[in-house]
This record gives sequence, C-alpha cells and structure tokens, in this order.
Amino acid sequence: MNLWLLFLLLGGITLVQRLSFILWSERWTMPPWLGQGLRYVPVAVLSALILPSIMRVDGALTLSLFNPKLIGAVVAVCVAWRTNNVLLTIILGMAIFWGIESFQ
Repeated sequence: MNLWLLFLLLGGITLVQRLSFILWSERWTMPPWLGQGLRYVPVAVLSALILPSIMRVDGALTLSLFNPKLIGAVVAVCVAWRTNNVLLTIILGMAIFWGIESFQ
C-alpha cells in the first residue's frame, strides 16, 4: 500500500510541476536572453548523453583511430555541418562505423 501511495504522490507532484508552467505561461513572458540561452539546451543534453558512449571502448576512454564509433561520429558531424541532411548524416556515419567495425 505504501508503494502505491508513493506512486500517486510522485505522480501528483509531477502533474503540478508541469501544469504550473502551462498556467503561468499566460501571465509571465520569458526574457529574450533566457530564450536565447534555452536554444542550446537540446544540443547540450544530446551531447551529454551520446559522447560518453562514443568516447569509451570496453569501459576505457579511447581517443584514437582505433575507435570506430568516434570516427563514425566525426564523419557524421562533418556531413551534418556541410549538408544539413539528416538521412545522409545517419547513412554515412553508420556506413563508416560498420565499415571500420567489420575490418577489426
């Protein structure tokens, strides 16, 4: 019973937190500097989630040409920067990764 009460309490807290932003949005306007700073949040979060898995091989930090994930990621970043094509970025990054991985 205590576990269900905990679930309901945490669900209620989450609902109140999310609902508060919806209710305050009509009364409060975001300053321009905050809006500009929030533009970089998705890139920062995605980098923080992906980079550790790219930089580690067998639990050790590997920044060399023997890390196929790192080489595939560098190629993908270059393709994305030059073309702005998501599908081409995924295809080329994965092709480089799989190509190098198959030769090791």
